[in-house]
Amino acid sequence: MRSRATRAELSAAVRGALHPPFGEFRFWTIQAMVVVIAGAHLLLDAHGANDTKDVPGFISVTLLMIPVGYAALRYGLAGSGATAAWATILWVPDLAMRPFAAHDLGDAANLVLVDLVAFFFGQRIEAERLASHRFEEATAERLRVEAGFRRLFETNSAPILVLSDAGTVRGANPAAEHVFGAALLGRDAAELLAGSAPLPGRVGEIVTLADDRDYRIDVAVDAATADAPVQVIFEDVTAERRAGRRAERYAQLVVQAEEDQRLHLARELHDEPLQLFLHLARQLEHLARVPGVPGHVASGLDAARQQALEAASRLRTLARDLRPPALDQLGLVAALSSLLADVEEETGVRAELSLHGEESRLAREIELSAFRVVQESVRNSIRHSGASAVQVEVRYGPRELALSVADDGCGFDPGAVDELGSDHFGLLGMSERMRVLGGALAVRSSPGAGTRVEAQVPLPALARDGGALAAPVQSAVAAPTVRI
Repeated sequence: MRSRATRAELSAAVRGALHPPFGEFRFWTIQAMVVVIAGAHLLLDAHGANDTKDVPGFISVTLLMIPVGYAALRYGLAGSGATAAWATILWVPDLAMRPFAAHDLGDAANLVLVDLVAFFFGQRIEAERLASHRFEEATAERLRVEAGFRRLFETNSAPILVLSDAGTVRGANPAAEHVFGAALLGRDAAELLAGSAPLPGRVGEIVTLADDRDYRIDVAVDAATADAPVQVIFEDVTAERRAGRRAERYAQLVVQAEEDQRLHLARELHDEPLQLFLHLARQLEHLARVPGVPGHVASGLDAARQQALEAASRLRTLARDLRPPALDQLGLVAALSSLLADVEEETGVRAELSLHGEESRLAREIELSAFRVVQESVRNSIRHSGASAVQVEVRYGPRELALSVADDGCGFDPGAVDELGSDHFGLLGMSERMRVLGGALAVRSSPGAGTRVEAQVPLPALARDGGALAAPVQSAVAAPTVRI
């Protein structure tokens, strides 16, 4: 509460002092007392009572303190000021009778004292009234706010527990009583969730309560108050988590459908068009060797044979890109070695593969997603960055598989990926593959400084072949670091 009156409150007090409570009966009773005291004093002076020293002259003036004080207590500065002014006016005839008499000077001094007391006493009472008024307003506002918060607390659909410093329940709203039961007061909050950690330390954790719904734990504490109770709010995230699971399942199905389609196309290309081109090449070679075929015809047939073989080679490369056989047969490192060898041969870009840790066969979906991330990253480096060298790192850890693809290209602003167009949807696809596996993807780049793509995939025990670690792979990669 404020200790000093504001300028607006002082202005209101002054305006009130200029408007005495003329409509109050008690106010006029007080003024009648002043008239009686002034009249009695005037009569005593008229009969010379003061000259005979029978009645001291200050008695009458001192009696004015009674109505002035009462007016101040009753009406504040407006009452005491008006009463003192009225007494001064009534005392003028007495002072005018013998203006040079000694007792008149004493009466005048006492009257000035009465006026001063009326002002300061009234002003003090007015200040106390203002302070009391402010306190009442603050109390009313606090009660109103508390009532509002109480209604919000009671009607909130989210379960809310109010905890003591010891972690026991000291209050709960109806939603919490519906979930946890009615007998909540005094119970240990940690036991309600079958956990040992205190609830305030579990902010952000998602739990499933007795009503089979998912809730996120949040805590509200009034930091301005040392002993303020702790409110634990359970936010219902059931619909949100269901939508997230549906989206994740949809992403898994999309990725699986894409890989199934790639596998189907790879087999189709290998089984039919590729074999047809190879058969065509053999037929053209046979025709070119038939006796009697003119030289220019034989030359044309040989050129057609070379084109058929080139088409077969491109189909073979396309089928391998769609689904590399080495990935299923030999594992991730062998497939990446083959990929980088083809990149170096076809583009002239220097490609290196570094292996850290002991290679093991992983679950099919993990190896496939890891290969796609590296494949897409390398393709982006060649197509968009103008890189002359690409460095791929594969790190096998006890709990995660870490991948890194770095180039020395022109780089870009990762924050502007959304504005780069459909050519960069591959970054979104890589990120989605990692998210489906519970991993993470980070792209670090800046204009002129190259690009590094980093991915981490967790390796739970069931993610490994057969639910356990497979034996180390016997591959062509024998050293920790491999130069292709």
